[in-house]
Amino acid sequence: MAKTLPELRILIDAVDQELLSALNRRAALANEVGEIKRVEGSAVFRPEREAQVIHGLQQANQGPIKDASLALIWREIMSACRALEAPQRVAYLGPKGTFSEEAAQRFFGSSIVHVPCTNFDEVFHAATSGAAEFGVIPVENSTEGVVTRSLDLLLHSPLHIVGEISLVVRHHLLRQSASLDGIEVVLAHPQALAQCQQWLSTHLPDAERRAVSSNAEGARLASTHPQWAGIASERAGAEFGLHTAAPAIQDEAFNRTRFVMVCLPSVMPAPQASGKDCISLVVSVPNRPGAVHDLLVPLKQHGVSMSRFESRPARSGQWEYYFYIDLQGHPSQPHVAAALRDLQSLCAFYKVLGTYPLAD
Repeated sequence: MAKTLPELRILIDAVDQELLSALNRRAALANEVGEIKRVEGSAVFRPEREAQVIHGLQQANQGPIKDASLALIWREIMSACRALEAPQRVAYLGPKGTFSEEAAQRFFGSSIVHVPCTNFDEVFHAATSGAAEFGVIPVENSTEGVVTRSLDLLLHSPLHIVGEISLVVRHHLLRQSASLDGIEVVLAHPQALAQCQQWLSTHLPDAERRAVSSNAEGARLASTHPQWAGIASERAGAEFGLHTAAPAIQDEAFNRTRFVMVCLPSVMPAPQASGKDCISLVVSVPNRPGAVHDLLVPLKQHGVSMSRFESRPARSGQWEYYFYIDLQGHPSQPHVAAALRDLQSLCAFYKVLGTYPLAD
């Protein structure tokens, strides 16, 4: 016999009480772990451990809850437990409502101390100076390619990469009204303006495109003037009380942005192997024929896959370049360690930007 709605609600309430009890038991155990970590002086946050926990739960999952939802739920549980030990201070491009803030919350969970910054340089400064323990920066977009300022900052910074996350980025045109009529200025971060340029040329060809420090800042400014519109997320629209004049105006339907988490090695050392890892490097080679080709030989010899290869001018005036490389694997794996050793011997400059678990 089918249960009635009141009966089902009673059963759900009982399960909720069981969940509450289990969560508090988990939090108590996390507190004990925190005490041990404090005595040992080890890092509170271990992204490879959290990645392994989530992956293990997803493999064991046989219920109706989807794996993606399971990951979000457990990320929040672990974030709340971590906050009992010490909430992480996380710097990102602000103000509230940016995709960088969303990336921070998706990676660390909601139980963090928010440190919004006005530009990428300030994010790096906050994480270097101790104003924040971690920084979140975009490094690559599926439409516009690399974020050049982020790569330049990583080259010269003492911070290293300890994690990554990839977000689907949907840009919405936001303003005080839901109409496209009378829009004189469109405000957004330069990357967002570039990612929406075809739509803007078709639908708002006469509107001025004005670059600002972030999409959320564009939304904030749009809330101050009836003829202005911002390109930003739904969260930014809700934050500043704006209407969606046009949804999802990005030129590429599957527009994604990759973010990385950075910190000082003293805050957190390189994560241990999770089984699905990435190594990010920046190198330069002597300016001679075949030098770039030679970089690839150790990778082939030792069976290491390369997932990214980007060049940036070295600004030496000699037509020299830095090469940003992502490799699959972890330095603790013998074949990866051998490839890195041989690769380094070929380089005039060699820096490991980070070793970290790959995003799901």
